[in-house]
Amino acid sequence: MFYFMLYPFLTYSRILIFAAIIPAVFLMVYVYKSDKLEKENPRFLGSVAVSGILSALLALVLEWLLGIILDAVGIQSEKTYNIILYFIVVAGSEEGSKYFFLRRKTWHSREFNCQYDGVVYAVFVSLGFALWENISYVMHYGLSVAIIRAITAVPGHACFGVFMGIFYGLARGYAFMREEGKKKLMNTLSVALPVLLHGSYDYIASMTEAGSSWYFVAFVAVMFIVSLILIRNMSKNDKYFSINRSTVNFEIL
Repeated sequence: MFYFMLYPFLTYSRILIFAAIIPAVFLMVYVYKSDKLEKENPRFLGSVAVSGILSALLALVLEWLLGIILDAVGIQSEKTYNIILYFIVVAGSEEGSKYFFLRRKTWHSREFNCQYDGVVYAVFVSLGFALWENISYVMHYGLSVAIIRAITAVPGHACFGVFMGIFYGLARGYAFMREEGKKKLMNTLSVALPVLLHGSYDYIASMTEAGSSWYFVAFVAVMFIVSLILIRNMSKNDKYFSINRSTVNFEIL
């Protein structure tokens, strides 16, 4: 009897969770299929996505701590406060957490043998993050939020992952070639550029007022289009990492 009374609520909860999960899963499948040179092990990709969920939990703690510090500083300028909030507290915590788990999970993996793998791994970490975040929002605010986030926030995290993955893959290639300077630069860019994009996304969204929402729509549209172009080009021009045994140097074929 108790279960019967709760059944409508439980069913609605399933619908909400389903609505929250579908966008992330759809984009994961798209990126997975775009890997033309050598498909990744689905089980390994599943564990990479779980790392993204863990990154969401770490980001939650970091945002809370940095938020306390930001409020304690007592910045008077609203504009300065918002810039620090969105670019450092939010974007820095979230993209930094994603990168931490991305590197921890994939950098030394034998599966990481192609340049495009960096994009696949970074997108799966980002979408694991987005999946967990989306479930939280949808369960709290309802189905209408699922629709909005399905076309903005979830693909947005995927785009941040694309930019992170491009430079992350290049960093791995330079590591094979033992070019430490270029490896460090690419690793830095793999965090810095997603933070910049993420911070811009949040800042523009927060500043958007009625009648000026086209600024945000234009930003999101351009980011999506550029990300799709990058995915297609990187997939088409994917390369294996290999060892040139005759010279004992690492190179990208």
